[in-house]
Amino acid sequence: MFLDAAHFNCQTAQMSERHLYPFPVSVNEAVEYLHNGNVVAMPTETVYGLAGLARNDDAVLKIFETKGRPRFNPLIVHCADMDMAQKVAQFNPLALKIAEKFWPGPLTLVLPKKADANISDLVTAGLDTVAIRLPEHSIARKILQTLGHPVAAPSANPSGKLSPTMSQHVIDAFEQKVPVVDGGACEAGVESTILAVEGEQVTLLRPGSVTAEMVKHAIGASVAYPTGSKIVAPGMLKSHYAPNASVRLNAREPNIGEAFLGFGELQGEGDNCRNLSSTGDLAEAAKNLFQYLRELDGTGAATIAVAPIPNEGIGIAINDRLTRAAADRTS
Repeated sequence: MFLDAAHFNCQTAQMSERHLYPFPVSVNEAVEYLHNGNVVAMPTETVYGLAGLARNDDAVLKIFETKGRPRFNPLIVHCADMDMAQKVAQFNPLALKIAEKFWPGPLTLVLPKKADANISDLVTAGLDTVAIRLPEHSIARKILQTLGHPVAAPSANPSGKLSPTMSQHVIDAFEQKVPVVDGGACEAGVESTILAVEGEQVTLLRPGSVTAEMVKHAIGASVAYPTGSKIVAPGMLKSHYAPNASVRLNAREPNIGEAFLGFGELQGEGDNCRNLSSTGDLAEAAKNLFQYLRELDGTGAATIAVAPIPNEGIGIAINDRLTRAAADRTS
């Protein structure tokens, strides 16, 4: 049962006046906020997302404004089920095959947007394609099922900064000015894999926990890689996922004054060191990536040195995030 309307309106007015939200908010409260054009931080299996009703221009604009996100950077539409997804995007047989194999889960498909799709043009940044996925997290699915409409939801963090994998990260980032549904720590720890499907061609736009090898095995065909610099999906900006400290990659050990993010046998010593996985487990490393970068950033070190990560499996996604975190932020 939803909140009593008078109670909710009174509560909303009070929150608007003080610009703070209690933590956590329930699924039903989150649905009411979304129905009323507000944004809500919700858990997914990848990272926490900053959700807004995808058909509402004001709600989508609020996502961009809250994050400080450039409007040329499109958003991912999250749907409850295939019926909802097929009202937004056009699925050819290959896209349906991929969706059947990997949905719900940490995979986003970039597909032609349907002409009658009831979503804001701000979501797609003027493109004729739309990024879409079905999240697996039980709370995200409950919100979407109860809401009955798709939401646009990039990561719930200031644009370009470390993605949130725990509810506290969202609270710290937005100082309780965004309502947050608590879903614990995110399982995958890195954003969803993004694939573009055009005819019989599948292109990997952003690596994630669903690897190119997994997709290749599922469809029985090769996966291509983008050749240009055009932004056609989220997560393609050169500088992204960055801590306040600069990042130095492929370090065997830290220099004096540096924090150190190790992997495997490269441990480091002291309070300003973390190890993504002492056993060399790439899935564990992915889950720990943003949390440990955040903790090392909190030491006040000007630079975080990062040990080499094997560029295989989900390690490709880890290296993608680290490369963007280490990129020049002035360009």
